[in-house]
Amino acid sequence: MFKQRVITALVLAPLMIIGIFFLPLKQFAIFIAAIATLGAWEWANIAGYERRWGRVGYAFLVFVCLYITARAYYFIPEVVVYFLTVGAFWWVIAFALVRHYPQGTSLWTSRPIRAILGLCVLLPMWVGFMHLKMQPHSSLLIVFVMLIVWGADTGAYFAGKKWGNSKLAPNVSPGKSWAGFWGGLVTSAVVALLFGLGLDRWLQSMSQADYVQMVVIAMVTMVVSVLGDLVESMMKRHRGIKDSSSLLPGHGGVLDRIDSMAAAVPVFALCIYLLDWGFAK
Repeated sequence: MFKQRVITALVLAPLMIIGIFFLPLKQFAIFIAAIATLGAWEWANIAGYERRWGRVGYAFLVFVCLYITARAYYFIPEVVVYFLTVGAFWWVIAFALVRHYPQGTSLWTSRPIRAILGLCVLLPMWVGFMHLKMQPHSSLLIVFVMLIVWGADTGAYFAGKKWGNSKLAPNVSPGKSWAGFWGGLVTSAVVALLFGLGLDRWLQSMSQADYVQMVVIAMVTMVVSVLGDLVESMMKRHRGIKDSSSLLPGHGGVLDRIDSMAAAVPVFALCIYLLDWGFAK
């Protein structure tokens, strides 16, 4: 298993680096759309569509929705805020669903409802990535949000391992603890401060307000990233499966790798949009 994880990571890492740093806007859009479509194929199973034609059909539906979204984005750029706002609002609803699980499952247990929830996850993710890609120093912004999520995961792991007695959401993910949550929150703030110091030294002068904004954005993003992980865990638990698929040997499925990022990216993008924050050209 460990060997499989290492081999898969060695294959995926260069692909992600090329996708983030070297692909032009149009090719980047296709790259993220391909990831979202693979995620849709897996979400179809989570939604209860077990047959191959049902999963392929749902993936195609999501791809079509992505195409329509892209066209709308091209002709009316201002539409981005509506997609990101809807995406953020979904995570507010998701918080309530996770908090009350297993109560309330009757609200979303039907396959069509779960299929719609998949759109609420995957479409805003694509829009969020595209909004970041169109900003000055887009690669730095995308790396920043990834460092927030990965740093929070690391901080949560070590804090949870040392102090994790009180469970965060025992009915959804017994492995997560409040200590891990607070450890991840602190780590995300530290990541933001260190990233800000790097910006101040090599890219642009950072004011105290800039640091405060970066820390606030990082902490909000971290909280939502945890929620993304919990929502997928809740859906898989309800469906009775461990992994979203076996597409990535040793890592499970695509959704198992991007669940936190799918939640974090649109909220991060909405924050920088509303705060009018970003890197200088």
